[in-house]
Amino acid sequence: MVDFFFYGTLCHRPLLHAVLGRAVHPEPARLPDHAVHWASEQGFPLIVARTGAVAQGVLLRGLTEAEAARLDYYEGGFGYHCQDVRVETEGGIVTARVYLPAPGMWQPGAPWSLPAWVARWGAMVTEAATEYMDGFGRVPAEQARAGYRRVLARAADRLRARAAPAPTTLRRAQAPGDLDVLSVARPWAGFFAIEEWQFRHRRFDGAMGPPIRREAFVTPDAVSVLPYDPVRDRVLVVEQFRAGPAARGDPQGWQLEAVAGMIDPGETPEQTARRECQEEAGLALGALHRVCGYYPSPGTHTEFVTSFIGVADLPDGAAGQGGLAQEHEDIRSHLLSFDALMALIETGEAATGPLLVSAFWLGRERPGLRAAATR
Repeated sequence: MVDFFFYGTLCHRPLLHAVLGRAVHPEPARLPDHAVHWASEQGFPLIVARTGAVAQGVLLRGLTEAEAARLDYYEGGFGYHCQDVRVETEGGIVTARVYLPAPGMWQPGAPWSLPAWVARWGAMVTEAATEYMDGFGRVPAEQARAGYRRVLARAADRLRARAAPAPTTLRRAQAPGDLDVLSVARPWAGFFAIEEWQFRHRRFDGAMGPPIRREAFVTPDAVSVLPYDPVRDRVLVVEQFRAGPAARGDPQGWQLEAVAGMIDPGETPEQTARRECQEEAGLALGALHRVCGYYPSPGTHTEFVTSFIGVADLPDGAAGQGGLAQEHEDIRSHLLSFDALMALIETGEAATGPLLVSAFWLGRERPGLRAAATR
């Protein structure tokens, strides 16, 4: 049996529960001559030696070697290693293991605040830990760590889905027992993930249906934003090569789209919209108008898209080339009058869902946006 001292995110009991696979009850403890800081420009802490300082944390006693291995898998993948230290408790001095960062990997920033971390990251990281720990014993820690950002993004997607309004004025209101999940497997998890679900659901006649097997393509939530200049009555669309149409056999792999991108962990859809417009088109947006949120292909894909119209200044010369080289983006933008955009939709040259949804919304709301811009 081994004892552990935690000073950072694992002081959050729900996260510790997710990593260990059971509820635990640590006790307060502290490590003299050490201080805890945020890792500079990161969302997690590190501990540093500092004479006279005291690192507050918790002590968890009596873990099995199997549980210690789970902790090693979780922390080791993030570049932390174990060391024995002597910590102070109400009952006296205890020797315990502590996870320390690899020297020089990160620099200390501001003093660490567990409540601040819990408020912004706690639920997301805890949700992600459940998926991350599914790889224990199957996926090497280094490989799991390499995919952690996507795991975190999927966790954020699940939290957004649970928190979103779910009106049921026409559709069935799902009640406990209406969905019986028999098993969920994840045979592939990389930039995207594939999940194999076996489930039963209640039929419209009230009976439970037979077991069904379905594969879901787990795609991170995304946003689209169509920049619109209400004074000049023009939009900006982007053009880039897309693998999906090419794989379908479409002879035209280059597609016209609204600016779009996946929501990064810790971002709101609005923040993503503004970031993507800067990255793809070099545009700073004014007011953002939410068009709607929707599932483009709910039969097979988890992706949920939130579309916006972004008010922008689009003078002649605003179009150009953009994208992030590290993401292999090669993007060209075009300025179009609203009527020219609708003509491209009519001919089928503009055929991407978020662009169509946003253009039709703009067609309805355009008079009001133009009137507000001239006041």
